[in-house]
Amino acid sequence: MKKRVALVLGSGGARGYAHIGVIEEIERRGYEIACIAGCSMGAVVGGVYAAGKLEDYRNWIESLDYLDVLRLVDVSFRLGAIRGEKVFGQIRKIVGEINIEDLRIPYTAVATDLTNQQEIWFQEGCLHQAMRASAAIPSLFTPVMQGNRMLVDGGLLNPLPIVPVVSSHCDLIIAVNLNATNQKHYKLPVIQRPPAFKSRFDSLVRSLGSHLPFRRKQAENLLLLEQEALQAQAADINPWLEGAEPETQQPAAAPEAAGTPKSATGSFIIDNVGPASLLDLINQSFEVMQTSLAQYKIAGYPPDVLINVPKRVCRFFEFYKAPELIALGREIASDTLDRYESEQS
Repeated sequence: MKKRVALVLGSGGARGYAHIGVIEEIERRGYEIACIAGCSMGAVVGGVYAAGKLEDYRNWIESLDYLDVLRLVDVSFRLGAIRGEKVFGQIRKIVGEINIEDLRIPYTAVATDLTNQQEIWFQEGCLHQAMRASAAIPSLFTPVMQGNRMLVDGGLLNPLPIVPVVSSHCDLIIAVNLNATNQKHYKLPVIQRPPAFKSRFDSLVRSLGSHLPFRRKQAENLLLLEQEALQAQAADINPWLEGAEPETQQPAAAPEAAGTPKSATGSFIIDNVGPASLLDLINQSFEVMQTSLAQYKIAGYPPDVLINVPKRVCRFFEFYKAPELIALGREIASDTLDRYESEQS
């Protein structure tokens, strides 16, 4: 008989794609996911899974490259850098119009009500609205207005919503924490994909007829204009899409150097490159808060299995790295479940 799993999917921006790899590994081992609670990207992936559309969603996100992500940016100048209509409009097309109570398994999306300063659980009503509210990352996506309530990312109060599944009567609770700091041996895998510019160039050349030299030059000019327009559109809001990876930023001084400060726990504080913009500053601060809150949630309601995805593997907004993050999620889930099952035998 299959073991029934209550799955908790935490918040963490683009790292939320790792949830897909985790789900695949859980199902591959014969477990039955009987209910889901999610926050932010965890709410999105969990909602898509509960609606039975995870494969369609995965096919879409794995097709996105750097320029595709920029194309989904719809700039806003009110309460958030991005309106989110393009991104969530595509998710709505994939999932369709469905209410939470009509999903095949119980589902909870957690959001934050800024007006009343409280945590909100979506367990009925429109699935799309629940996912959109739960994933309204402050400073990035505009909030969702619901009556007199302003709803934003649930990670402000509960980045790892374990409580909603405690009474589910499942055989075990598996929680996926996307803000781990102690998984240093895991690295983002390298998956070779054709460069975005080359693939667009070749596609445009074929459409114009590459047998005519002047049309090839015309295609090249059109593609350059497209790339420049996309980059200009997102110039004010995508410093997090440009620049170095976290692990390849300016090297830090050796911890043993004289005068290197220590944290309250005695570990050395490494002086890395700071935020590149105000958005970067806000979201790095948001991640620090989420990391701390997640530890409190884990301590208060320890899950049977905790799958830790290190937050250093990618930046919060690197949504063009879906294939790599899905593969990493599968790898970490496999290792973690191997340890759990060996302890149970």
